[in-house]
Amino acid sequence: MARIAYQGEPGANSDIVCRRYYPDAEPVPCASFEDVFAAVTSGDCDLAMIPIDNSIAGRVADIHHFLPDSGLHIVAEHFLRIQFHLMAVPGASLDTIRTVHSHVHALGQCRKVIRELGLTPIISGDTAGAAREVAEAADPTQAAIAPPLAADVYGLEILRPDVEDEDHNTTRFVLLSPEFVAAPADQGPVVTSFVFNVRNLPSALYKALGGFATNGINMTKLESYMVGGEFAATQFLAEVDGHPDDPSLKRALEELAFFTTDIKVLGVYPADPFRSQVQG
Repeated sequence: MARIAYQGEPGANSDIVCRRYYPDAEPVPCASFEDVFAAVTSGDCDLAMIPIDNSIAGRVADIHHFLPDSGLHIVAEHFLRIQFHLMAVPGASLDTIRTVHSHVHALGQCRKVIRELGLTPIISGDTAGAAREVAEAADPTQAAIAPPLAADVYGLEILRPDVEDEDHNTTRFVLLSPEFVAAPADQGPVVTSFVFNVRNLPSALYKALGGFATNGINMTKLESYMVGGEFAATQFLAEVDGHPDDPSLKRALEELAFFTTDIKVLGVYPADPFRSQVQG
């Protein structure tokens, strides 16, 4: 049985993704993202499930810094429609609760219900952990905002389902492996993820990206972030539709190499069907 490390406690969204797409694997909770990467690199776990983007909150902090130097590779992606339920201990009700516990992002994504019920938000380390804390407290004045699985795991009752402000709240997860396993080039849509540093020259980024435009490559992601504490040296994370063996993408990557100091392919993996639904 494969072991998949994830950040959070049982019942977290990452746990839900592991159970939904890899039911025969064993989800392994970890306290931090560092612990997740360490669990795989040490051999304690076989794979890692990591959230990388959210449709409301944007990119997940720190992941873009850990991933390039982790030695792990993206082998799959999965999109999860995020559902948050308001839950409390048996016997509690909307009239008894006074505080609501959850991760800071979840609290920010459920402002309407918090304001409507006049609850005091309390920040927890993660959503599933908030559910556990509320269950352990056994206090009918405390509630948690957490994924539905957390209510089952910790024996809580749902006071109100689907309390998120936006119904398009979706998180993208990537499955990481210590082995580089590239998807076949001829068995459906493929995504290629890579990082690069531009040379410190005028118009370097413009010239580096020109090859993707001239070769008709659809770039679905381009994000920059500083590395090494230097404001001038910026690393970019990019994702494109296509396989590196495709002639057009191969030419684009060759042109990119002329204007960059380093290119590292993080993964070549099947595109999740959710992409085609969003793109129409």
